[in-house]
Amino acid sequence: MPKFEYVQAMAAIAREAGALLMQFFDRNIQIEYKGEADLVTAADRKSEALIRERIRKLWPSHDVLGEEEGLRDTGSEFRWYIDPLDGTTNFAHGYPVFCVSMGLQKGQELIAGVCYDPTRDELFAAERGTGAYLNERPIHVSTVPKLAQSLLATGFPSHKRHKNPNIYFYHQITLRSHGVRRPGSAALDLCSVACGRFDGFWEFNLNPWDTAAGVLIVEEAGGRITDFSGGKFKLDSRETVASNALIHDELVNEFQQIFAGRGLEPLPDSREYARKT
Repeated sequence: MPKFEYVQAMAAIAREAGALLMQFFDRNIQIEYKGEADLVTAADRKSEALIRERIRKLWPSHDVLGEEEGLRDTGSEFRWYIDPLDGTTNFAHGYPVFCVSMGLQKGQELIAGVCYDPTRDELFAAERGTGAYLNERPIHVSTVPKLAQSLLATGFPSHKRHKNPNIYFYHQITLRSHGVRRPGSAALDLCSVACGRFDGFWEFNLNPWDTAAGVLIVEEAGGRITDFSGGKFKLDSRETVASNALIHDELVNEFQQIFAGRGLEPLPDSREYARKT
């Protein structure tokens, strides 16, 4: 395994934050709300405070953007994107799919990323140009060549769900693949693409702290990341498509057909189904 400049220290921070989260997990934690349905807990805030403190000690001149506390901006060329608990809704309901996500950007380039799943003790990591790793072992995207043979993942928003069209994407891609999963942690979904558990992933309206680490890990594992039109991915693009690269063009083409309203299979009528069963 390469001698990383950042990942070793990042891994230690992520593991420490993950251990803190596990102290709260499934112990009748107090759930609060941000907006109509966006869960936040004491665990989120304590985890982010810990991560910020560690970054401040090791890299005091770096800027930090976190989900809970926002941006500390001093104009540094280095910026951290941290999600102290990606999968908060899962966490709050005792469902063990969540992680700590930390990504580091220099200028306009992502240079390091770590995602740590404390329930499985799985640490995904990458630095630019060094490959991607799971618990220090190299990982690679899958070799599945066709969308019809693939397993994919997606996510749905916690608020303004009625304005999000992803149910149509979910329906169409389900019919054209082996299936679509919805685990509830975008960062872990990206890591699952990187290690070949999923062949692709897409989601609308993700934030930079959701994607920064996972995007780099996918790229370093040999995958491809774009927006929904197949264009260059940007952290603020709000459109994320990740794949093993082999199915990417086919997947993006399906998205374009859906946006254009072509070839859409009608959603099943539950009343008709009930009458026939």
